Amino acid sequence: MAITIVRQWEKLMVLRFGRFTEIRQPGIRWLWPILNSGSKRIDLRERFIIIPSQTAITKDNAPIDIDFLIYFRVMQDQAEKSVLEVQDFIGAAQGIATTTLRAVIGDISLDDVLAKREEINTILRVKLDEVTGRWGVKVTTVEIKEIVPPKAIQDAMNRQMAAERERRAAVIDAEGKKVASITVAEGEKQSSILKAEGEKQSQILKAEAGRESQRLQAEGYATALSNIFTAASKVDAKTMSLQYLEMLKALGASPSTKFVLPMEFTGLIQGFRNMFTAQADGQDQK
Repeated sequence: MAITIVRQWEKLMVLRFGRFTEIRQPGIRWLWPILNSGSKRIDLRERFIIIPSQTAITKDNAPIDIDFLIYFRVMQDQAEKSVLEVQDFIGAAQGIATTTLRAVIGDISLDDVLAKREEINTILRVKLDEVTGRWGVKVTTVEIKEIVPPKAIQDAMNRQMAAERERRAAVIDAEGKKVASITVAEGEKQSSILKAEGEKQSQILKAEAGRESQRLQAEGYATALSNIFTAASKVDAKTMSLQYLEMLKALGASPSTKFVLPMEFTGLIQGFRNMFTAQADGQDQK
């Protein structure tokens, strides 16, 4: 057809008598039916290639199966190269990807292959992009889907994983016991401190109570002595004489046959005689 429509995600590579002349942009385009025969549409959208499972040998001679995806797109400024420089880009990309994968895995040990998947993706992308660049194709991403080591290695890995989990469980259990022991020791320490503080406060309170009791007793004694002194200062000779008589009366009532009289007894009798004499003189005068 003379009139053709180039869609938004396409470019039209125009051939004239079988020779590349130009790249037409999206829109309505005119092509000479005979002169421009063989013109080709080029898809600029990002596409992907599935690389089926490939067996590769690691650096430590362990065979592993790997499958991955390659994402690519045709570069706009070199779109014609994807047609002029390679006959079957998909087939060529799969072959390059397979050989590149084996070369990359052969330089890496099994443990690193399993642990450094992102790093392998980057290495594969860079190496593939170096080859596909001359075809006008840009490799945007490489993603490893699955890595399957041999069954014997899988069993060894499972045993290693189980042993590692048991080790971690033992470490966690030991850490828990350690924390529990520390907590118990801290609790006992705090309990001892609180007990000592309680005993200290109890001793202080007992000492303060004893000191207060002694002070109150001393004040009581002082008050009693003060009252005795006050009362004694008001006692005259007659009262004292009467007290002596009461005492003698009590002595006379006792069953004892011997009495010891103090020296002051003579003075006491003399006092009574003077008191009676004074009373008798007073009656005579009346």
